[in-house]
Amino acid sequence: MCGFVELETMGLNQCVSVALLVVVIECVFGASSRSSAYRYQNVVQDSQEVDARGRWLALQATNGVRSLRQQSTPLSSNLLTSNIQFKQDMTNPTNQLFWKFPVISEEPAQPHINFELVQPESANSVAALCLENGVQVEVKLDFFGTGQLLEPTLFSLGGCAAVDMDAEAGVLIFQSALQDCGSQQFVTEDELVYLFAIEYTAAPFQGTSVIRASSATVDIECHYPRKHNVSSDLLQPAWVPFASSAVAEEVLVFSLTLMTADWMYERPSSVFFLGDVLNFCASVKPFNHVPLRIFVDHCVATANQDMSSGSLYSFIENHGCFTDAKYTGSSSTFLPRVENDQLQFQLESFRFENEGSGDIFITCFLKASIADSQIDGLHKACSFKPNGWISSDGSDVACGCCDSSCEVADVPSASPGGPFFFF
Repeated sequence: MCGFVELETMGLNQCVSVALLVVVIECVFGASSRSSAYRYQNVVQDSQEVDARGRWLALQATNGVRSLRQQSTPLSSNLLTSNIQFKQDMTNPTNQLFWKFPVISEEPAQPHINFELVQPESANSVAALCLENGVQVEVKLDFFGTGQLLEPTLFSLGGCAAVDMDAEAGVLIFQSALQDCGSQQFVTEDELVYLFAIEYTAAPFQGTSVIRASSATVDIECHYPRKHNVSSDLLQPAWVPFASSAVAEEVLVFSLTLMTADWMYERPSSVFFLGDVLNFCASVKPFNHVPLRIFVDHCVATANQDMSSGSLYSFIENHGCFTDAKYTGSSSTFLPRVENDQLQFQLESFRFENEGSGDIFITCFLKASIADSQIDGLHKACSFKPNGWISSDGSDVACGCCDSSCEVADVPSASPGGPFFFF
């Protein structure tokens, strides 16, 4: 026996109930025929089940009004059977619970499209002009071609700020000597090269950390030929004798060319009609000489290439006096001089009387003087106007002798190698 209970004042029903409860406990803890592993399982794992089943047996015994002595079957056997059945009922419930992980609907697949990343095009926002001794650069404030004007102070030419700004056009202007503003120089076999850089340094908007442009650098190169004389000084080696230098200085190339109406090109044809105007351009190339100013000393028109025979008409004479307008009232004239080594003049077309061929041969004598020399009676280009003689060089005083006789000077005679021209 696991325990003993004395009943003194309790009723019969209560006594039976307590006795059955004691039996249940005895069966759980005192069943010696069972293995220790089975007892351990009943005590630890199924303690609640045993307790519940014991109460159920007590209730059955009370309803049947039976005593422990009247039971023909040991309670321990009935309890074991009932306990096993109870465990089976608990492990096999009639209502089962089913649960599945929720299925998430899939996103529709991205359709295949033809996509091409468009690369930004060049903004063409920088222009440079290489001068003889410097460079001039213009930069658009719309530097990246996006329509956004950038801050002018963020631009520099090798560290030099802009010297001017065209606000209406949105253009910055930079100027620098060839050796300034961080320029770099190197020499090739044929050229001198000067490198400059326009730099833009991106900065955030005032009061923010927002930047909407990247820093950028645009390189600029100025190329100059190594074997070209860009100044008025002579380029002669020190070891060359003076005689050779003097001969080189005397090499001058004169030309007299018929030009088109716009003075852009040489006229491909020498055929004219009466009333047309002949455009002439006289020029000289000094090469290694100091700068020169060219003059048309005198010109004659003949019916034959031989100046000693046939009709002859002198229309420029007296060392540069254009007399055709004075003699015939034509529009023939010298044009205002633009370059010292060029002189343009116009001759109104005509023909000789009793000359059936209509051919005219024009012969002119050209000469040149130092460009810095003054205009005088022997070196001038004068045109006749209703109000008097006018110089193409602006020195009208030198034309005062055209109505008389200018000072006579030794003029070289015509020779095959002289500056005479025939048309």
